[in-house]
Amino acid sequence: MSGQTVFRTVTRLADGRELIYFDERPIRRDAADQRPLPPPPSPSQLRFDPLLDEWVIVAAHRQGRTFLPPPDQCPLCPSTPDRLSEIPESDYDVVVFENRFPALSTHDGLLPADPTGPTRTSPGVGRCEVVCFTSDHSASFGSLNVRRVRTVVEAWADRTAALSAMPAVQQVVCFENRGVEIGVTLHHPHGQIYGYPFIPPTSAKMLASARRHAEETGGANLFAEILAAERTAGNRIVTENEHWTAFVPVSARWPYEIHVYPRRQVPDLPALSGEERDAFCSLYLSVLGALDGMFGIPMPYIAAWYQAPAGTGQHPTDRELGYLHLRIFSTRRAPDKLKYLAASESAMGVFLEDVLPEESAAMLRKALPKRVSA
Repeated sequence: MSGQTVFRTVTRLADGRELIYFDERPIRRDAADQRPLPPPPSPSQLRFDPLLDEWVIVAAHRQGRTFLPPPDQCPLCPSTPDRLSEIPESDYDVVVFENRFPALSTHDGLLPADPTGPTRTSPGVGRCEVVCFTSDHSASFGSLNVRRVRTVVEAWADRTAALSAMPAVQQVVCFENRGVEIGVTLHHPHGQIYGYPFIPPTSAKMLASARRHAEETGGANLFAEILAAERTAGNRIVTENEHWTAFVPVSARWPYEIHVYPRRQVPDLPALSGEERDAFCSLYLSVLGALDGMFGIPMPYIAAWYQAPAGTGQHPTDRELGYLHLRIFSTRRAPDKLKYLAASESAMGVFLEDVLPEESAAMLRKALPKRVSA
């Protein structure tokens, strides 16, 4: 499947938002959006927290976003003659479009900046996109076949490259939220892509640690050393193949947390080779199958790609130090129990782990599916 061809069609929705089809076969995409949509919502604003050295996005218009509609009103299903949705076509493979309720945007009317003082603000410039993995409302990412996952990977890489080229964007993050326990507002299998105008706090901390480690060791890459240490220990490995390793980190914060690293250090998704993209697909489906197989019920999770900064980041070496990897975790700690962030986690940022990481890895290995659908 290396070098899989994906056919890309770009169009616009009725309010001017960009929509892109990623098809597995050549197909004419000319259906127009017939909805009488209002103009884009009021822009968001960035407000700086000087105590934590972090930006907060204030996007009040998102209070009115679609919330758990019934299946026959899903905005991510294909359009029908009786119901027009965000996707004008009657079917699709993978589709990406600008979020109708974006936390960040490049539309006109951005709020002015107030760059001075402890209460400084900045316009909420950036990009937020929705990725629909399939037109099948009842599916999940884990139920996709290998070819469809490969198409999703191509869409992620395509959009990462496009958003990284935007002057305001400093980091691109592709992620998926699954399950009402996580807080999803739409059941249709989908994810999102954010182009942040700053380096998010978690990435900033990881890059600072990697810089410090490189300085102390004469240039060693911290991410690569963590991967090597986990592969040597072996007891937290969930599954691996020639190009990827999935493991439960020794310092896991969540009951079931898995990190997926390519063997080769690359900064972002566009830098993956065709062989690496191929090898990811079946391995990731196995990981998702293990999560769902743990308790025999759909596992809620958050999955996010950590990529190097789009530009130089906060330091000239940040992009060189960055190491693409995926992190996936679930808030479920038992069939009928969830992990909630209580005072230690929410107030002080100190996580309390409920499941021994080595036991979690062993349970996940036992739950791995025998095979995945091609």
